[in-house]
Amino acid sequence: MRYLDPKNEVVFKKIFGQHPNLLRSFLNALLPLPEGSFIESLEYLPAELVPEIPLIKNSIVDVRCKDNRGRQFIVEMQMHWTTGFMQRVLFNASKAYVKQLDKSYQYSTLKPVYALSLVNEIFDSKSEDYYHHYQIVNVADTNQQIEGLEFVFVELPKFKAKTISELKLSALWLRFMTEIDESITELPAEFLGQVEIMQAIENLQESAFTKSELESYDKYWDSIRTEKTLQTGFYDKGKAEGRAEGEEIGMRKVAKIAKEIGVPIVDIIKMTGLSQEEIEGL
Repeated sequence: MRYLDPKNEVVFKKIFGQHPNLLRSFLNALLPLPEGSFIESLEYLPAELVPEIPLIKNSIVDVRCKDNRGRQFIVEMQMHWTTGFMQRVLFNASKAYVKQLDKSYQYSTLKPVYALSLVNEIFDSKSEDYYHHYQIVNVADTNQQIEGLEFVFVELPKFKAKTISELKLSALWLRFMTEIDESITELPAEFLGQVEIMQAIENLQESAFTKSELESYDKYWDSIRTEKTLQTGFYDKGKAEGRAEGEEIGMRKVAKIAKEIGVPIVDIIKMTGLSQEEIEGL
């Protein structure tokens, strides 16, 4: 039996974008929700965030939903860290927050937006922590918080099961994301007693995917390999030309080449941090 890698965009969206019970378990396990306010039910929302102002570009996220309390959740799987990714996450969460309001609503009705980003690279080498939680807080007293937007970034390569109890659901979900791939031959025993984890694993079986989905799965890995190769080459060149200038030039060259070989614009946005308008103008 062959299992597919849940970090692949095709698989990630299939598992968490089509099975609300699995997404609910995943979010309840990984998000810093206030005590007593766990997610009870979820409703999927369009992944495309269309702005009110036509001049501002649309954004597409992996999974977007809201719960029974009206809170919104944006979930993304990012294979490579880019300089613009954190800004894009902030932009998307802010857009989702603002779009709740129409002419008939009061500001007091706005519900919190949580952005959960899983990153398959280390972007903070100065810290041993793999879990990064950001809030809007008073600098002098961080216990004072402005509610509305919260961000969680998880550096998957830093995660080690021994760092927290292996039986905690948060650890099991992260083990699911980091340990399951095409090479696995035997499932960890700790997974067997968790209904949601096992259901997610069933959906990782190659037989659960159509021929078209499997082709998209392989194509996604091809685009990731191309992205990594191009980024490495351009970053090396960028160091020689000057760091700031080199990164900007490198990302534009990566985007141009990716566009020429047929990589979807939404994937180019993810790999470079450039806007849709910048990419289309190359």
